[in-house]
Amino acid sequence: MSIFIDRNTRVIVQGITGRDGSFHARAMREYGTQVVGGVTPGKGGEEVDGIPVFNSVEQAVKETHANSSIIFVPARFATDALFEAIAAELELVVCIAEGIPTLDMVRVLDYAKGKKTRVLGPNCPGGISPGKAKLGIMPAASFKQGCVGVVSRSGTLTYEIASHTAEFGQSTVIGIGGDPVIGTNFIDCLEMFEQDPETKAIVMVGEIGGTDEERAAEFVKERVKKPVLGFIAGQTAPPGKRMGHAGAIISGGSGTAEGKVKALEAAGIEVVYEPEEVAEKLKEKLTDL
Repeated sequence: MSIFIDRNTRVIVQGITGRDGSFHARAMREYGTQVVGGVTPGKGGEEVDGIPVFNSVEQAVKETHANSSIIFVPARFATDALFEAIAAELELVVCIAEGIPTLDMVRVLDYAKGKKTRVLGPNCPGGISPGKAKLGIMPAASFKQGCVGVVSRSGTLTYEIASHTAEFGQSTVIGIGGDPVIGTNFIDCLEMFEQDPETKAIVMVGEIGGTDEERAAEFVKERVKKPVLGFIAGQTAPPGKRMGHAGAIISGGSGTAEGKVKALEAAGIEVVYEPEEVAEKLKEKLTDL
């Protein structure tokens, strides 16, 4: 098994005729993902490398029986793309776009309440279940099928951390994004990893800013029995300095790396301080399982 993404994932690419959409549609298909269609308003009836293009998500879903989508459109159009995907009752929608206004995401997630769609992102690399399917922009060579679940707020650091789990491989790797308002959070992924029989250990990659890691630590303490490793990026960031992600800012004494590390350790989560430490710590936790 895996979480969110598997061999049954049937994907449409919103914005497939653009540079990024066409490039990653090819990469996902080459990995083995079922990329069954694309959407670009006004270009219905065209093809991108043999992938049919439709004018709307509704039409694409009807014709292809897709159950997921990935959005490669500029931020100013991404909100409408999200609304359209949710209205079409897709199971999973991955939004890669960076720079979507926070209030727009609040509206999107409010609309999604009570509906069947899970939103991943925005401003995220997506996810991959190695050997099964990829729904994102991560380089496939960084991953190997196995038993470690990885959930990360960071982007490229996700790939580096995953590379250090290579001895055991990964069940699923999810990049949730670092914006202040996101669709799928640490707790959502931790809960699914805990239920997934294929996942034997979990690596949680956090970063400065916000309180998501602290809430996730409490959830692990109360609900997660599998071994969990934690890593916090941005430990040298000065207070008040924005560091990359919109949510990665320390203010008012909250969101510090030190505070997050303390919360993780208090919950029984072993914290690593360098990505290279992940391999050895996993070996200690998984060898006897």
